[in-house]
Order: sequence, then structure tokens, then C-alpha cells
Amino acid sequence: MTTTAVQPAVPKTVGVIGGGRMGAGITQVFAVAGAVVCLVERDPATAAAARDRVAMGLLRASEKGLLAESADTVLDRVVLVDDVAALGSDTELVVEAVPEDAALKVRVLAAADNAVGEQAVLASNTSSLSIAGLADALGRPERFIGMHFFNPVPASKLVEVVVGPLTGDAARDATRSWVAGLGKSEVVVRDSPGFATSRLGVLLGLEAIRMLEEGVADASSIDRAMELGYRHPMGPLRSTDLVGLDVRLAIAEHLHRELGERFAPPRLLRDKVAAGELGRKTGQGFFTWEVS
Repeated sequence: MTTTAVQPAVPKTVGVIGGGRMGAGITQVFAVAGAVVCLVERDPATAAAARDRVAMGLLRASEKGLLAESADTVLDRVVLVDDVAALGSDTELVVEAVPEDAALKVRVLAAADNAVGEQAVLASNTSSLSIAGLADALGRPERFIGMHFFNPVPASKLVEVVVGPLTGDAARDATRSWVAGLGKSEVVVRDSPGFATSRLGVLLGLEAIRMLEEGVADASSIDRAMELGYRHPMGPLRSTDLVGLDVRLAIAEHLHRELGERFAPPRLLRDKVAAGELGRKTGQGFFTWEVS
């Protein structure tokens, strides 16, 4: 999909729904860029955990000399609320970052659609679900778009902008400008199962898991082959640990249904998820991690 250059911009007010690892990262980068971010979490305990994630991310960025302001000054731009209805009519962008469950995403997006003004852009951070399908619940599908960030959000340079069949040019162009305003780069893709990044990344990861399952090589050797031989900055198994084995399994199952047998999840992946070995977030996946 051919695109032209855009001018960087930062929305004044952003809503982020969901304060997990991805939501906290999205909140952090918009707050660092100067936006006031309204972070929606469902109860005091999860809200406090979300705030702690953002605060820790800002502290790490400050220690590395990556902030132009103090971490506390940036954190002051983050407002925690417990209901999507609290998003104001002046909100320019809402990004949902809830788990990869279509029914849940539809529910929170529909609530956000009712809460914000007519000109607001609604975006989903989905890594594989149909933008067209999610748009069915919205009154203004022309203002809806995919805004797929990558983990860890502050360090990743890429945002995949997914244009649905009803997404308008104004929403697409505004989203591209906001990505540039974050100091990141975008790729614009048409709505299709797995988009570009998940489709390619998951396929490579699944084949690496099959190779490990078949005893072709150990996990470190498989990853090192791709890092040194193909200049990948991170091997497919370590990348799967970073994404989360449960997340990768859910995406693989979705792509298996949509695109066929080449995306069938290996038994080893299912077994590890069943055993709770989900990657970095649990301390054990294909590698052992220190849980922070």
C-alpha cells in the first residue's frame, strides 16, 4: 500500500483502554510525547498496577537519559479512570489494548464510541483480529483503524497501521501523523488475517517451535541461526517468549481458522501454555527469564 510523507503531530488528549504491558507502554509513549493520557482500568488494584508499570517504564527511560522532562512530570499527564464513559468529548484518539478477545474488544470499543466526540479516532491494538469485524459494532466505522504497537512499546520503532474497508482517509492520515509524532515509523497495510507482521512473525515462530519439537537443534541454536545468518535482531523463539506463548497460541489458532493448516499450532506450544510456561512474563518459556 503506497503512502506519502506526513507531518508529525501529537494528539492533546488520548484514551488508552487496558493497562497491561502493552497498554502501559502505549500510555508511556504518548505521555512522553506530551499528550494527556486517560488510562482506563476496571478497578483500583489493576489501576494501581497499571500506574506502577508506567512509572517503572518512565524511571528506566529517565535513567537512560531518554526523557527531556522528569519522570514525575510525565507521569502527571497520566490520569487513571475506572470506566470508559469517563473519556471526554475532547479526546482525539482512543486506543484499546485489552486482551485478544473479539467480544471484549467490541464491548470496550462500542463504549468508547459512545463516550467520545464525533471526530475522535478509535484504534485497536489487535495483532490479528479483523478490523472490519470489530468495526461492525461502531456507529462511525470511518473513524476506526488498527494501530498495532509492538512489545516493548517504548523501544520498538514500528507501528502497523491497519486500514479497514470502511476506514476513512482522515483517520488514516491522522494516525500516521501521530505515529510520526511518537518518533516511530509506520507501515500501512490492508485489513487481512494477521496483517503483515503477525502473519509473517507467527509463521516463522511456529516453524521454529516445530524444529525444536523434532530435535533439529536446541532453542539457542535455532535463534542464533536466524540472528547471525539472516541478521534478525532476535530469534523466533526468544521473540515468542517476549510476546507471550499464550498470545502467540491465540493468534496461531485464529490464523489456522482463517488461512489453513500452515498455521496449525505445534503440540509443544500447546503443552507449554497448558503448563503455564508463557515466556518472559512467567519467567519460563523456551528460555528462562528473570521476572521483574
